[in-house]
Amino acid sequence: MADGNQLNRLTVSESEKDRNLAGAERAAVLLLALGEKHGRRIWEQLDEIEVRDISAAMARLGPVTPNMLEMLFVDFVKKLSSNGALTGNVDATERLLSTFLPGDRVAHIMEEIRGPAGRNMWEKLSNVQENVLANYLKNEYPQTVAVVLSKINADHAARVLSILPEELALEVVNRMLKMEAIQKEVLEKVEQTLRVEFMSNLTNTSRRDSHEMMADIFNNFDRQTEARFIASLEEENRESAERIKTLMFTFDDLMKLDAASCQTLLRHVEKDRLAIALKGANDAVREFFFSNMSGRAANLLKDDMDALGPTRLRDVDEAQSMMVSTAKDLAAKGDIMLSKNKGDDELIY
Repeated sequence: MADGNQLNRLTVSESEKDRNLAGAERAAVLLLALGEKHGRRIWEQLDEIEVRDISAAMARLGPVTPNMLEMLFVDFVKKLSSNGALTGNVDATERLLSTFLPGDRVAHIMEEIRGPAGRNMWEKLSNVQENVLANYLKNEYPQTVAVVLSKINADHAARVLSILPEELALEVVNRMLKMEAIQKEVLEKVEQTLRVEFMSNLTNTSRRDSHEMMADIFNNFDRQTEARFIASLEEENRESAERIKTLMFTFDDLMKLDAASCQTLLRHVEKDRLAIALKGANDAVREFFFSNMSGRAANLLKDDMDALGPTRLRDVDEAQSMMVSTAKDLAAKGDIMLSKNKGDDELIY
């Protein structure tokens, strides 16, 4: 443990950097301090989730002051000699993990920590969509924005700058023109802020919403299976069930098509499949499609539907699902517009 003289020699600036460590950060500092020799046996006892959580915390740890070590190690030992601060970073984490984990497992863990976009913060930012990055930077100080834009690719910086509010953008340009060499401490602080406040949130929010995923799955159920799952889910979690139903695009939602889109869809659906699909539809849906045909075509279709006789529900579900899939394909090509609600401009693919 550092003696009183060592603690007294801490400068004011070092003391100001002290922060509370919690959760995986505490374990990361401990294992980083123990190093390979003393920490190996601890690492070997951890499961993969624990290794991943501690590794991620270690990689974004940043500076750990001697005073922080004092406060942490008092929980584990009575005496520890510390000659300086520790710095946790990606490279140190990878080297440490490589001493006791297989190479492919280390690569997998480090890829999650770094993210797929690049090996360092600035490479990652250059792969973030400009509107997403601009939306974050518009709330930062102009000097911070100037530092960030000076570190990413020029073409990406130009696109971000063009999206920022004009007043802020001009201020950032002036700051960049007057910018001299960026102090290492300033750059590290900006990197740390981006890593904690932006990149970590970006990783979480970029994941597909689970309700959207389930809505797509439910869209591919047959009618009976869909009804069974929805009914069961409503009993356990009505809120989620309602959200899934809202996100689903069903055969009945085709009634929301405008006349031109409906007629485009009809040209891409075989007449025998259309007859089967409408055979199991309600009167309102049938009338909607009939109204978007010529009188002669509507009468011929009605005759085809009558000639079908009894039709299996499975065949009806397949025909209706095919029409929904065709509509989505046409929407993806820009040939028609789909919406959950009339007058809603949001496209659903």
